[in-house]
Amino acid sequence: METNSKEVYGWGNGARYYDLVCIAAGSPDSVHAGSRDNAPHSTIAGGIGCDHVGPLDRAPRVRGRWFSFVGAGAMVAVGYMDPGNWATALGSGAEYGYQLLSVVLVASLMGLLLQWVASRVGVVTGLDLAQLCRERYSRRTTLFLWITCEIAIVACDVAEVVGSAVALQLLLGVSLRVGVVMSAIGTFVMLALQSRGQRPLQVVIATLIFFVGFCFVVELALANPSWRGVLAGFTPSPALLRDAGMIWFAAGILGATVMPHNLYLHSALVKDHAKGRDEQRIADAMRGVNIDTFCSLSLAFTVNASLLIVAAAVFHANGHNDVSDLADAHRLIAPLVGSKWASVIFAGALLACGLNATVTGTLAGQAVMEGFLQLKSVRWSRALLTRALAIGPALLAVGAFGEHGSNQLLVASQVVLSVQLPLAVVPLVRFASDARLMGRFRVKRIPLLMAWLCAGIIVLLNVALLWQLMTGL
Repeated sequence: METNSKEVYGWGNGARYYDLVCIAAGSPDSVHAGSRDNAPHSTIAGGIGCDHVGPLDRAPRVRGRWFSFVGAGAMVAVGYMDPGNWATALGSGAEYGYQLLSVVLVASLMGLLLQWVASRVGVVTGLDLAQLCRERYSRRTTLFLWITCEIAIVACDVAEVVGSAVALQLLLGVSLRVGVVMSAIGTFVMLALQSRGQRPLQVVIATLIFFVGFCFVVELALANPSWRGVLAGFTPSPALLRDAGMIWFAAGILGATVMPHNLYLHSALVKDHAKGRDEQRIADAMRGVNIDTFCSLSLAFTVNASLLIVAAAVFHANGHNDVSDLADAHRLIAPLVGSKWASVIFAGALLACGLNATVTGTLAGQAVMEGFLQLKSVRWSRALLTRALAIGPALLAVGAFGEHGSNQLLVASQVVLSVQLPLAVVPLVRFASDARLMGRFRVKRIPLLMAWLCAGIIVLLNVALLWQLMTGL
């Protein structure tokens, strides 16, 4: 067999790697190696199938370089701390105290599992979830999934813009309308960092996440919660099966925690981490991605749990069981804990979460559009599109509902997200368990069972959420 070889140099994840690509001429084996369905995982990940690659031909392994894969997890974790999470955590903590902490824990674990599945699919296949849907579903199904996903992204973006506007109103005293415009400008400023590459934006987002974490450490110290009650709250309450209000908040917490566009975004952010590499490099890339995902989402869970704990310790313990609006929470928190800094820290953390979430929402929209439609767009044009689609409804809600319009809009956005979530989760789990697509890296046994269980829980809770919504109208 005649074999030609050429040297291919590339830059990936901050490290330069070298591959020897074998191009077999006139060999049936080379055709077999290049087939997507039967290809080795280096081919599936976007490389070129080689009839034979010796040990000395392979590029150095990337063991010990897990930190080069850090960043995607932080971008995804932002979606777990957006203003929608604040609205549900504040309402559930104020009304039910610590009882729904178990729901926050379960929702966070479900989110961690599904994000692990999404990142695994992206690393192994070299394709994101939207691209896989386009390749494996009919055009009609693909268009339906794209439209519903775009609607969910816009609905979530509206909530994040309004949340940022509320934070700016609380900090600077501007009107909500001015705050909506200022939050849109802030998003453009942050996206401008991408002109210097992806890493500067990731650093800024990670810094804001740690700032939010620090803010809640201070808030917890000021709130002085009952830690015995906190520990008891992580045990599921039997009232979850009887109390309609608790079911409503449980569905809201789930919808605010596990977001569909995060699954598309995560698979897109990591799909090039092992491109053109062999199975060992795929395994090494997944190890780094898993560390990044676990650490980032653990921090997001800590923030969400802390928010509910603060609401329970400050509002529920003092008889303010009906606090759900962000402005009301800001107004009451300082006098109840006895420190003016409590309200400032609250608003500052809300602003950081809102700005971060609008940026990642724009990136998710770009990944979805490119994946489903093969339509590339300049980042600023995609940001302009999503901002235009978000600012209109946000300004309309502010004008129609006044000061309390923000909370109603946040709740409505979570309903839209909940409806779209199964349309992302079911295809994701199907792709992850496909042996022809994933090879030996497919999700199977207990993780697969847990993933399908998560999908079933999501569907059931969404049905309950929509039923209560329709019967309450």
